[in-house]
Amino acid sequence: MRINEGIRVREVRVVSANGEQLGIMPIAQALDTARQQEFDLVEVAPDAQPPVCRIMDFGKYKYTQARRLKEARKKQTTIQVKEVKMGPKTEKHDFDFKLKHVRRFLEEGHKAKVTVRFKGREMAHTELGWKMLNKMVEATQDIANTENNPRLEGRMLHIILSPKVHN
Repeated sequence: MRINEGIRVREVRVVSANGEQLGIMPIAQALDTARQQEFDLVEVAPDAQPPVCRIMDFGKYKYTQARRLKEARKKQTTIQVKEVKMGPKTEKHDFDFKLKHVRRFLEEGHKAKVTVRFKGREMAHTELGWKMLNKMVEATQDIANTENNPRLEGRMLHIILSPKVHN
């Protein structure tokens, strides 16, 4: 966005600070008009014929734009992926505890990644890990959708659960 002396055209269409059309005038006259009102001449539509310039307080304009961006960012919610790790031999109480955490993450609107980590010779019994993940999916099916099928990557078996959208 070009302002004041940065505008490099001969003639511009000028709009006053209160939105009223002042017509087409040479750039020098438009700059004088803006200075008399103690404002800046800001090019708002450079592609128009002739370019459209507005008389405004550029500092105030930049400030309000920054505030709008900040407010928009504040209203955005970022969805995080929370991870719960366990082994294939996780006992019932520990599993229930992990399940409670996964449910809480989903209720808060986050995605949950459930990982079963195999150590040493546990890799020979990956079916225990598959059962554990299936049990977790069944226990959360009322509030979660599976984003993908369980995947075995190296010594880790994982699945990502996302919260169900209620309309």
